Amino acid sequence: MIGAGSSGIAACQVLHARGMPFDCFEKGSAVGGNWRYMNDNGMSAAYRSLHINTSRGLMAYATYPMPSDLPDYPNHEQIAAYFDAYVDRFGFREHIRFRTEVKLVEAAPEGGWNVTLHDGTTTRYDDVLIANGHHWDARWPDPPYPGEFHGRQLHAHDYKTPEGMEGQNVLVLGIGNSATDIAVETSRVANMTYLAMRRGAYVIPKYLKGRPTDELGTELTSRLPLAVQRYFYARALKTAQGDMGSYGLPAPDHKLLEAHPTISSDLCTRIGHGRVTVKPNIERLDGDHVRFTDGTTEPVDTIVYCTGYKISFPFLPADMISAPDNRIPLYRRVVDPNHPGLYFIGLIQPLGAIMPIAELQSEWVADILEDRAQLPSRAVMRDVIRREDERMAKRYVRSPRHTIQVDFYPYMRTLRRERARVRHGGLRGLLARRSHELRLER
Repeated sequence: MIGAGSSGIAACQVLHARGMPFDCFEKGSAVGGNWRYMNDNGMSAAYRSLHINTSRGLMAYATYPMPSDLPDYPNHEQIAAYFDAYVDRFGFREHIRFRTEVKLVEAAPEGGWNVTLHDGTTTRYDDVLIANGHHWDARWPDPPYPGEFHGRQLHAHDYKTPEGMEGQNVLVLGIGNSATDIAVETSRVANMTYLAMRRGAYVIPKYLKGRPTDELGTELTSRLPLAVQRYFYARALKTAQGDMGSYGLPAPDHKLLEAHPTISSDLCTRIGHGRVTVKPNIERLDGDHVRFTDGTTEPVDTIVYCTGYKISFPFLPADMISAPDNRIPLYRRVVDPNHPGLYFIGLIQPLGAIMPIAELQSEWVADILEDRAQLPSRAVMRDVIRREDERMAKRYVRSPRHTIQVDFYPYMRTLRRERARVRHGGLRGLLARRSHELRLER
C-alpha cells in the first residue's frame, strides 16, 4: 500500500480485517494525507481555516461512524483526529511505515512488483495498491498568461492563511471550492479581493431546507432520471440563493449537476458586501496590474491560482503508466487492464465523499486478491473503460477536473455488482463469466 491518507488507511483496514499481510508506506510522519494541516510529507493542500464540504454523516467510513458530537462540517483538525482514532480502533498502525518514501515501482522479472524505497532497499510484492492522492501536484495555467507580474504568485496548494495580504489587492483565479474559500477568507483582510474565472458555476450553500445539502440526495433519489434530480435541486437552490447573475457571477454555461459542485455559504454574501469583486478570465499580466478579458484593468499585489491539480505517480515509470490531461484508463476507476496486480484506491472525484468509496473499492480489491471475485477479460475491461469515458464526457463539463468524476450512489452500486461477480470453476464458471460480460457489454 502506497499512502496513508484517507483512502490508504481505508484499504489498510480492509486488508487487516481479512488477515491479509501487507506493508503500508507513508512519506510523512502521520496518517491523514491531505487532511493533515502542514503535513510533513509536503503534499497536503489544507489551509488553516479548512472545513469539509461533505457533511459528517456521508463522509464517514461505513465501519466507523464519526462521533455524533462533531459538527455537521468538521474542520481539518477534527478530521485528522478521526483518522487517527480509526487507525487505532482497528489496530493496524504498526503496519504503516512512516517517513518512508516509495521511489520506484516496477514489474519484477519473476512476476509481481519490485518496490524500491528512498533508502535503496527493494522488496517484491505480488500486488501493489496505490493511494497517493490527486490533490498535491499543482497544475498552473498552461500556457502561462502573457506578460510579467511584479507581485506575489502562489498556487492554492501553498496557501495556508491570509497573513501578509492585509490591505492588499488580492486576485483569486478559479471558481472551485478552494477558490471560493480563499476568496472569502482574504476578503476579510484585503483592501479588495478579485475573483476571476473562465466560466460560471452554481454556488451551492452548505445547507438547504435546514439540512446539510448533500443529505437531500439519497440512494433512492439517485435512481431518478437525471433531469428529475436536476429539477428538484434547481428549485431548492433557486429558492435559497436565486440566480447566480443576481450576484454579478457569470451565468453557468452548463446545467446543474454537469460539473463538480462549488460549495460555499459565504461567497455570495461577501460579493453582496462589496468585499469580493467578480471578474472574467485574465488576459495578461501588466507589472503591478492585471488586465481581464472584458478590457478592465485592476491593481493587484498577490495572485492565488486555484487551477487544480495534475494526476501523477512519481514512483511509476512514465512509459508504463501516466495520466496526460489527467486521463488514466482504469476499469471501474481501480484496475489497470494492462498491468495486473496494480490497483488504484481513491483515484476518483465524486459528487459526494471519497472515504466510503475508497472503503468499498478496497473490499472489492480484497475480494479479487482472495480469489473471491473475478475480473472480466482485458478486452471487456478496455471496452467498459471506453464507454464509461464517453458517458462521463457527455455527463460533465469537459475539463481536467472531471476526468475521474463519478456519481456517488450509482458508482457504489457498480462496485457492489463487481463484488457479486463471484469466481466459479468449470463449465458453470465459464457460463457465469460469459453472462456477466454480456451484461457489461450492453
